[in-house]
Amino acid sequence: MPGRRFCSHNLNPCNLFPRPTLLACPGEFLWGLVVSGDFTTLATTDSTFFALSTAQERGSYRNFTELAIGFTAIMLVLWLPTRDQLIFGPIALLAPLVLVLAQRPTRDELGLGLRGLIRSLWILPSAVALTYASVFVAQRLGTFHPLYSADLAHVGGYVLWTIYQQFLLQDYFMPRLTRALSSNAAIALAAVLFAAAHLPNLSLTLATLVWGAVSCWLFRRYRSLFVLGLTQGLLGLCFAVCVPDVMHHHMRVGLGYLNYHAVQATAMQAGQ
Repeated sequence: MPGRRFCSHNLNPCNLFPRPTLLACPGEFLWGLVVSGDFTTLATTDSTFFALSTAQERGSYRNFTELAIGFTAIMLVLWLPTRDQLIFGPIALLAPLVLVLAQRPTRDELGLGLRGLIRSLWILPSAVALTYASVFVAQRLGTFHPLYSADLAHVGGYVLWTIYQQFLLQDYFMPRLTRALSSNAAIALAAVLFAAAHLPNLSLTLATLVWGAVSCWLFRRYRSLFVLGLTQGLLGLCFAVCVPDVMHHHMRVGLGYLNYHAVQATAMQAGQ
């Protein structure tokens, strides 16, 4: 039109169409970069996105690797002969502790805080009540029997082991599962992994499947490692005396469960 001023902006074809915002048309954004000669914004955006994507991929890969190696190492140790377990067991069990502490978590994150301990104390008397009820039922059914090796060292060592099991479950496996899955899905998969570590002891596998899910849910709510570890120890001892040995083989798992009868035969021969 006569008298209309010529402007390079009018050459932009994006001006022929209405747009809701200034940068709604990508052509205008690129046209401005060409006119101004400033491509730093575009480069920075792409570089940041690429860096974030790469960091996420590396984090997911490391997360999956630590889960796979940790679980595989534990399963391998459980299926090794006793002599080899004494050599490789400490390595497989202490490596997760090193990886967790290397991240410098707080006491509350680990489940060692005083607040979580106080809020979760109700769990212990509930476990005691469940234990009394289970013993009462087992006595009526005739399945109750004395604890195998009921000395203080054996019982105390077992309870310490259950506390460390809760550390592995709640502080090593659950955080890595939660980064990859929803909270409920992480609890379900953690329970499956926890139960799988007790194969081929089917009765104990079923019991730990339930307890694994319950303990993960309780930890998510209260974050108390000691209470859950003590509760597992108490319920485990209850399971040991209420369920016949012929079913759980002195609470053995892995290769020890399969070798139970051979060990018992050897012990009987030694006693004779």
